[in-house]
Amino acid sequence: MKSLSQSPNFFLFIIALFLIGAFFSSLSGCSVTKGNRLSEAIESIGGSGKLSKEAEIEFDRFKKVFNKNINGSNGQYLEYFSYAFKRLRASYFRKISDTVLIDAAIKGVNDSVKKEVRTDPEELIEAALDSMTASLDPHTSYLNREEFKESFIQTRGEFGGLGIEVTIKEGFVKVVSPIEGTPAFRAGLISGDLITHVDSALIKGKTLREAVRLMRGAPGTEIILKIKRRGVTPFDVSMIRALIKVKAVRWDLTGKVAYIRVSRFSERLDYGLNKAIEDVKTSLGGLPKGIILDLRNNPGGLLKQSIILADNFLKRGEIVSIRGRNPKAIRSFKAKGGDIGMGVPMVVLINNGSASASEIVASALKYNGRATILGTRSYGKGSVQTIIPLLEVGALKVTTALYYGPDGRTIQAQGVSPNIRLYSKDNVEISKESDLPGAIVAQNAQEANSSQIKIPEGECLEHGEFKDRILGCAIEFLEYGKESFLRRHTKL
Repeated sequence: MKSLSQSPNFFLFIIALFLIGAFFSSLSGCSVTKGNRLSEAIESIGGSGKLSKEAEIEFDRFKKVFNKNINGSNGQYLEYFSYAFKRLRASYFRKISDTVLIDAAIKGVNDSVKKEVRTDPEELIEAALDSMTASLDPHTSYLNREEFKESFIQTRGEFGGLGIEVTIKEGFVKVVSPIEGTPAFRAGLISGDLITHVDSALIKGKTLREAVRLMRGAPGTEIILKIKRRGVTPFDVSMIRALIKVKAVRWDLTGKVAYIRVSRFSERLDYGLNKAIEDVKTSLGGLPKGIILDLRNNPGGLLKQSIILADNFLKRGEIVSIRGRNPKAIRSFKAKGGDIGMGVPMVVLINNGSASASEIVASALKYNGRATILGTRSYGKGSVQTIIPLLEVGALKVTTALYYGPDGRTIQAQGVSPNIRLYSKDNVEISKESDLPGAIVAQNAQEANSSQIKIPEGECLEHGEFKDRILGCAIEFLEYGKESFLRRHTKL
């Protein structure tokens, strides 16, 4: 990290980063706030806003620990940390204790020194920022230069790796969901799996970032993961890393029922959805009898694309609102009119691997009466992460707000409850946002389930080569109509 004062293009570089941030965001429902206008970017370049006396005292505590563990000049590194500290404490979706933040940063430095006996100032600052952000919630994090660059690549639906959305649970890497068509998907990984070893290296005790780095590698190279799965003896899975190219949308027909699978909310989604609907109409010579929108195991993606997807099927109504630290600064997104499905009956499939952007769509279509939601309760990842560039090196990914559905309830830690819940003895909903260490607690009462209809999954007919009973139920619902479906499966 070179001295910031020696960078001749410093101001232009930072302005450019903030402008980039206005157009791109990373995975898992990230956004960039409206407040990131050019004037605010310029104002924030110098780390504007003095710390309070109490915050200065806390910062001085960190400074002493940091200086004690390095050799040589440190001014620019402390300036970098100070800038990040100010941005984090000012941007987080609720007020946070300066003492908590600095305690976590100091722990990061001390743990790094103990493990590596490192005195490299840049690595210690990175360890401090990793620890400080990790103390807040599972989705707030520090991105180094490489990770910051990769966040833009992923939104385009193409990146290197195994193709899994992961988090940390019980000290191990937990699979939120595999991405369809990737090495992880083909290897049979499922939501809730715990990765305990990577190429014989134990994961426990490592941070999520350290674990992810072990799993990364050049496309074409082999990796062996040890998997712990409920009710199964731990087993090894061998995979070949690949360049992940995620096809956002694919479609199929069963009779006159259209099946549309959305696997990722990337920049390609809008085009893929509209093309799928046009192809369906062309194949049928008109409108389908019904539409199945499959969002199962979809871990989310771009906020903008979730709004576009919901808007494509809604003539009117609120899609989602975003509420952050300022109770008066509520952003509400409403449908602009026009339903590419032309009002034909619609079923949305969700499960506990449906997260973030998927939940926004399911919630919007449910509460605006456009679709029947079928499956199991969704994951419950209802927080917004904003990318905040940090001078010349990396960025902060900060939870700045929570999503609220049209019913006024937060999605965070609650998820979206289906209209028709399909259950079985083996279908235990074990993977939830609320299970994560440090997960943000739901802000309001749990969604009422009084109107939820429960049907044994075993009553559904198997469909396709994967013997998909949930899809079979959705097809039956649309083929024969709601009343006939319910008469067959319930006492109503």
